[in-house]
Amino acid sequence: MTAFERTRRMARLLASASAPALLIATPALAQNAPPAPTPPAATTPTDPAPENEPEVGYGTQDIVVTAQFRQERLQDTPISITAVNAAELEAKNQTNLAQVADAAPNVLLKPQGASFGPSISASIRGVGQNDFNPAYEPGVGIYIDDVYYPQLTGAVFDLLDLDRVEILRGPQGTLAGRNSEGGSIKLYSKKPSGENGGFVEASYGSRNLIAVRAAADFKLTDTLFGRISGVFKQQEGFVDRVDYGCANPGSGVATDRSPGDCVVSKLGGVGYQAIRGMLRWQPNDAIEVNLIGDYTHDEHTIAGEVLLATSTIDSPNVNAAPGVPYDNRFICGKFCNYLTTSQPGITFSAPPVVPGANGTVLASTRGTDISLYDGYGFSGQISYKVSDAITLTSITGYRAFDTKFDSDDDLSPANTNLGRNHLTNWSFSQELRANISLMDTLNFTVGGYYFKQKSVYDSYQDLRYVPVYPLQFRQPDPTNAEAKAAFAHLAWNPMENMTVSGGLRYTDENKQQTYYRLNYDGTVNGFLDPVGAANGIGYVSPDGTVRALSGTTARYSANRVDYRAAVDYRFSPALLVYGSFSTGFKGGGSNPRPFNAAQVIAFQPESLNAYEIGFKSDLFDRKLRVNVSGFINDYKDIQIPVLQCPGAPCAARLNAGNGRIKGFEAEVTAFPLPGLSLDASLSHLAFKYDIDSLNPLATSPTAGGINPGGVDPSDPPTSPPWKVSAGAQYRVEMADFGSLTPRIDYTYQDQQFTGASVINGARVRNFIPSYALVNARLTWTNAGGDLDISLQALNLLDKYYFLTTLDLRGAGGGVRKGRPGEPQTFAIALKKKF
Repeated sequence: MTAFERTRRMARLLASASAPALLIATPALAQNAPPAPTPPAATTPTDPAPENEPEVGYGTQDIVVTAQFRQERLQDTPISITAVNAAELEAKNQTNLAQVADAAPNVLLKPQGASFGPSISASIRGVGQNDFNPAYEPGVGIYIDDVYYPQLTGAVFDLLDLDRVEILRGPQGTLAGRNSEGGSIKLYSKKPSGENGGFVEASYGSRNLIAVRAAADFKLTDTLFGRISGVFKQQEGFVDRVDYGCANPGSGVATDRSPGDCVVSKLGGVGYQAIRGMLRWQPNDAIEVNLIGDYTHDEHTIAGEVLLATSTIDSPNVNAAPGVPYDNRFICGKFCNYLTTSQPGITFSAPPVVPGANGTVLASTRGTDISLYDGYGFSGQISYKVSDAITLTSITGYRAFDTKFDSDDDLSPANTNLGRNHLTNWSFSQELRANISLMDTLNFTVGGYYFKQKSVYDSYQDLRYVPVYPLQFRQPDPTNAEAKAAFAHLAWNPMENMTVSGGLRYTDENKQQTYYRLNYDGTVNGFLDPVGAANGIGYVSPDGTVRALSGTTARYSANRVDYRAAVDYRFSPALLVYGSFSTGFKGGGSNPRPFNAAQVIAFQPESLNAYEIGFKSDLFDRKLRVNVSGFINDYKDIQIPVLQCPGAPCAARLNAGNGRIKGFEAEVTAFPLPGLSLDASLSHLAFKYDIDSLNPLATSPTAGGINPGGVDPSDPPTSPPWKVSAGAQYRVEMADFGSLTPRIDYTYQDQQFTGASVINGARVRNFIPSYALVNARLTWTNAGGDLDISLQALNLLDKYYFLTTLDLRGAGGGVRKGRPGEPQTFAIALKKKF
């Protein structure tokens, strides 16, 4: 029996056993459980917990969330939410957003490979996006202090000085700023309290890891408070970039390095710096103003990738040297590649020289392998309590980033393709809303939202795997987007213990993308736009229409009404049961990567109708928390990537048709003994296409379609069908010697379908194999509780696994590559609170 089969059997046993146990336990607990805490009416998530909280470390703690525009306990919210507070983030040693997602049911958030720069792929319940191109909508909304972050680039945020993280599964269009079709991920900073305290934490570990995190909270006046926090983290990479000619003497590939000195640099390094400042002004009980600013500088070697497979490239001028074709000879090993980041056709400026943690140079004069990201944001939030019944809120946000990265996809000295990328983005958002409470039975929210952004994706491309060579061009393409929305949400208590909720949202959005296909000198590229380059007229399509590619603007606009309805009933202080129906959508657009004007193909929005039932329970005097939800998503006009467009291979999006996603999530927290806490989660997801709805243009030839990279009805979901996590910690009290807390965490991810390629006429499915990871932490805390020393281990069993893969064989690129996860890593950390 494989590890996957054992995990699946365990999952089925847990699922079959949990329901009867709860049915037996609940009636008895209804008599003995403590009353459910009342949601705080005028407090903030950083205020102390209610008085009837259980003893810390021996009972479930309340987390206040704001998913429904008002503060309420997590256990009173009829939405499937994973909420992680600051203490849990620290206990699990989760320092970035991807680590939180690893333990969250049916959530997938992974750093991408070097081809997509410092970006992520993100999905919740199988719905999301894996392409960073600014012409695409993310599908999963990420928010920083309620301000929408519009791109996948730069979204692996460090969890700097947070109060909590909320992951909301299912469509959130009626409950969040933008159309969050798959769900939302919300980060909330710790607010200033004027306590004049803070902390400093320093870490040192494997591969010369040096990390410093600090925060300070201070009181400026009786009504004005401030908080400032920062992080610095630097670490060497773990994938060797090797000079092929040096490592393989006599291969015919030239080298300028001495034998024995063949490692050019270490890829996959860390060079992260960020700072955040916040001012909180509260002149009276009715007014609160928060001003927030942050800046991030992320400069490190590009993602470490390895070559997994090759196929024949039917194009001239791709060989590494005469008689040295591109093939499997360039597969280097588990943690190495033969990346060159240079080839004739693109003239590079001098690359940056970045010192490593031990003084070594991480960049080479042979070409740049550095990823650069600078981002910043400002937001202002005003809350005004007009009366006991009415509160007005304004949230204004501005964010911007600038990133540069190069990608040599073949991971070899061959000249198959090279891209030099520069992406800039700015966005502005404004949200206004009014919260109204009437007769203690009605909570009503009404508001409006405005969003605008501009991106410029400027890249130099040298693509030599295409049948006709040369294909060298620059594409400084701007994309503008705008959205306006009005929304309303109602929560009504028609009878004791019952709440009926409803939400409505109207969205009007538009997008414009302008295409430029230029030579490196700025003239129109004659191969991509032959007629336009010759006489300024344009490209003549097969139907006789005259169009030019350079200067063409593709326009998209849509308006839509989304809604949500939910009902929940509290059978006892220990048990809440709920059901909901909600809708959501992800906007359309046009192919951002056309090779000619005929490939400027529009794709329409995709939409989701989601049905969910679930329960939330705190059992055995709140020593056991079990939250379970099940869902069915009717998925329509699904946007998928394809490899074939009119006239040539391409990398476009088309609407494939409809499908259905079914699944469930379960999260459990238990405190069986004083000092001992256990937590676990389990999720499953199943996907099936509606065969009769499939679009032949986006369907694989094996399914009767025409697209070699298109969808097949038998394709599995692109999210892992099963995810499991489990953790345990035990606090050992040692009187005057403080306490010792060991913790261990386990995560399992099922095999993941990443797409299909056509190799020598045969359609091949590509998977990331399943894997399980174990992390551990041992923390000593002094008797005063203000000093911690921790020993930390990530990937304790040194598992070899992949985060993401990219296959260009079906498009003629001849390469399949993957980004391996971080190997076994140890660190020691010292934290002082003051």
